[in-house]
Amino acid sequence: MKSAAISQRLMKVAADLRLKTYLLILMLVCFGPIGDLLMSKGMRQIGTAASWAPSALLHYGALVFTSPLVWLGTLAMIGFFISYTTVLSWADYSYVQPASALTYGIVALLGKYILGERVAPLRWTGIVIVCIGVMIIGHTSPSTTVPLDENKQPTTEEVNAL
Repeated sequence: MKSAAISQRLMKVAADLRLKTYLLILMLVCFGPIGDLLMSKGMRQIGTAASWAPSALLHYGALVFTSPLVWLGTLAMIGFFISYTTVLSWADYSYVQPASALTYGIVALLGKYILGERVAPLRWTGIVIVCIGVMIIGHTSPSTTVPLDENKQPTTEEVNAL
């Protein structure tokens, strides 16, 4: 009877953990590419510095600092960073980092359809391979070190069995 209760508790912890992990990975997969897109659009509007003279660089810095798109991109990147660090507080780095690679596909789509960039077939092939790898990783447990309570640490076998 006690074994069934422990098994149910493990299953609930694993389900809650998966949901939290998937939600935060979704957030970082959205925030990261959107931040990159906004930053790219903002910097393309500003252009490059006219020269390396201090006055030209100061003027360029002022343009960057006052660009709404750069600020929005920065806020999105902060959202990415908060999502990333939060999910790393419980999920394994070896799970989160590869799962966050989905951003590569999103970035390529945004670059092609919003920025008008040409994405070569070989690049698309690489992105598809990365996304297949992410799907494989998604079928593993997000954490192999999740505590159930202060008194008991589940074993790797218990977590992986879920």
